[in-house]
Amino acid sequence: MRALITGASSGLGRDFAYLLADEGYDLVLVARNKDSLEALKNEIKTDVQIEVMDLSVEKNVYKIYDKYKNKIDFLINNAGFGECGDFIKTSLDNELNMINLNVVCVHILTKLFLNDFIKKDEGRILNVASLAAFEPGPLMATYYSTKSYVYNLTMAIYEELRRRESNVKISVLCPGPTDTGFNDRAHVHFGVKSLSSEYVTKYTLKKLKKNKLLIIPNLRMKLSVFFVRFAPRKMLLKIIYNIQERKLR
Repeated sequence: MRALITGASSGLGRDFAYLLADEGYDLVLVARNKDSLEALKNEIKTDVQIEVMDLSVEKNVYKIYDKYKNKIDFLINNAGFGECGDFIKTSLDNELNMINLNVVCVHILTKLFLNDFIKKDEGRILNVASLAAFEPGPLMATYYSTKSYVYNLTMAIYEELRRRESNVKISVLCPGPTDTGFNDRAHVHFGVKSLSSEYVTKYTLKKLKKNKLLIIPNLRMKLSVFFVRFAPRKMLLKIIYNIQERKLR
């Protein structure tokens, strides 16, 4: 069995690599940080291939697929980043890179590897979204929108697979604040206690073994999703804006 993990050099991607290696998976680890990938490879006992690559560049996404098509059993689309600030002030170049990485890369890899999996009627995909997928995101408008895309894409594919009675499995992970490198790159800090990356990945793999479609790592996060469903939109916008504003302080 072989798993391909994007964004594997730190955080959730790194911890998924450790856990899957412990379960006997060979790994393909993709990220931009060569030193971190090589250090991770040296700590893992199963076969590891590293790919130092920026997946916000579309041609690189196709290179990864072309190299590993029909050679992957488990795809984890984990790579992504965010940026905080007024929409009119944040960098357009950064936002386009974010859309390319958080959306276009996920879309391409999901579609291409899914076709491989369907042909052999086995395989698994985990797309990493966020609690941000369930709500609007003033001051992080682009990031929230990208995660909503990932969530809804995964949900739609799940139903298509179910109706064709496929053995291929797809799930979406929607964590809230987690101790990863996300905060530093987004230039924010959370006002609530974050979960550990190790906890989130262990919880996720446990739920994947039960073929859960939607994975939300703890009760507090599940309750927040429940609240969002029923809160008036304008009130929710004000609440989220105030939360995001505090992150910038």
